[in-house]
Amino acid sequence: MLNNPQLEQFKQRQLRACQLKQLGILEEIDRICRKHDIGYWLDGGTLLGAVRHGGFIPWDDDIDIAMPLADYRRFVEVARGELPDHLVLQCPGDGAMKEPITKVRDRNSFYVEPGDDFSADYEKGLFVDIFPFIAYPNVSRSFARRFGLMYSKSYSILHKPHRYSLRSFAEFFWFGAKHLVARMVWAVAFAARKKNTYISNVLNNNGYGIVHRQDSVFPLSTIEFEGKPFSAPANPDAYLSDLYKNYMEIPPEDKRKIHAIFICASLMKSE
Repeated sequence: MLNNPQLEQFKQRQLRACQLKQLGILEEIDRICRKHDIGYWLDGGTLLGAVRHGGFIPWDDDIDIAMPLADYRRFVEVARGELPDHLVLQCPGDGAMKEPITKVRDRNSFYVEPGDDFSADYEKGLFVDIFPFIAYPNVSRSFARRFGLMYSKSYSILHKPHRYSLRSFAEFFWFGAKHLVARMVWAVAFAARKKNTYISNVLNNNGYGIVHRQDSVFPLSTIEFEGKPFSAPANPDAYLSDLYKNYMEIPPEDKRKIHAIFICASLMKSE
């Protein structure tokens, strides 16, 4: 593991400026969503930060939001023409986009994540992650955890870059088979069960197999984040309990890590 005190100090000095720039991205997303009546809500660590800290978790360096799949598709359609020039929409299938996640990125910044490919020509600025959500079949949480993990992990491994080797050849068949099984199991569940109780990430993104009750998300509410109002689940306590269990407990100091390998709030001074 890289242990460079100077780099860690640089990231700490950059962190607040990066957070505020990401807040600006979120405000632009919120503006577009309000204009077009698109539903979204703060998700993951961003919602946790709003509840526990009134804003960013002090060591957090990204923002997560979620949207119902239909709203997500409408957002992608309108955002390309409505985002200001300094922001760009980055979607799965766009050139060298490496993740099955949509991001709104800032062009005048730099953010290096584990696994970033510097030979690939995709934007690497600060971002807000947007996760599309779908209604889930009425299955047990243990079922969702087991087959959600199987589906997401096998998908991720099959889509990561591979070097030709005996191991990669074996992985292709092993995880290809697991992905096929998971797809078939979920197809049966979606076809056979009602979908009026749970909601969660599309299967590719649900590596933890977490499901939320729909009535803990809707109707959407409002929460303050960094002194500004944004959309939130109807019941943030239930939502965060699904994600983190005892979410008000502050993690030990050695777990309070900046996610990025490198962050830089501005590449050029604004004119």
